[in-house]
Amino acid sequence: MFRDRRPEGALPVATSGAAHGEAGRPLARQKALGFGFVALLSFLAGMTDAIGFLRAGDFLSFMSGNTTRLAIAIGEGNGGAILRLSAIVAVFVVGNASGVVVVRQSGGRQWPLLLMVTIATGAAALVAGPEPSPFAYLPLVLAMGMLNAAVDNVAGHPLGLTYVTGALSRFGKGIGRLLCGERNPGFLVQIFPWIGMLAGAVTGVLLLRALAEGALWCIGGFALCLTLGSLAVPRSWLRNSFGLTGP
Repeated sequence: MFRDRRPEGALPVATSGAAHGEAGRPLARQKALGFGFVALLSFLAGMTDAIGFLRAGDFLSFMSGNTTRLAIAIGEGNGGAILRLSAIVAVFVVGNASGVVVVRQSGGRQWPLLLMVTIATGAAALVAGPEPSPFAYLPLVLAMGMLNAAVDNVAGHPLGLTYVTGALSRFGKGIGRLLCGERNPGFLVQIFPWIGMLAGAVTGVLLLRALAEGALWCIGGFALCLTLGSLAVPRSWLRNSFGLTGP
């Protein structure tokens, strides 16, 4: 018979793997929360973009589309459209810059940023009426720009929030690499923001049909829910699972 040469009281080798699994569970939960939160943020962006487009005729977070429309306006010499679309693009850039500043100044926390997004969406709901000026939706554009600073990446995977062209591109390239023999399924996570934005846009259309301009308050209400939810995220999770860093 073979004797067990482990020191007395030593754990079996299999226990080491079990311990490793136990240690990996918190990280898995952090990743799951990170990807889920990204989907919810993209849901907010999709809902906002759909409502804004149907109400004002302009995209509020899809700046590729607005850039193309701006170019067309310039080519056609449409001064009103040039002014409106230029303002939208500029405010979106300001929102992104402001979002980064807020996150850095708050030590890498999300809730102050999401609170400001909530305030901006609420301001748009107050200003907009049955027949609002297209410029009345600029607070929503600012909010969508700021929203991009809420998450840089999840567990090292870069993810967009208010636009999904990059996500679909990374997803498609991942499929191509898989077909070429690479066995790295990490590209699958890129589908989360796309699903979130699609579901949010559909929800926005349904809310607009049911509530008309009252649908704008739903944007602010959902942003407030995300703000409250972010308060429950442990600070230690923000760096590893949300890609956020302090100053």
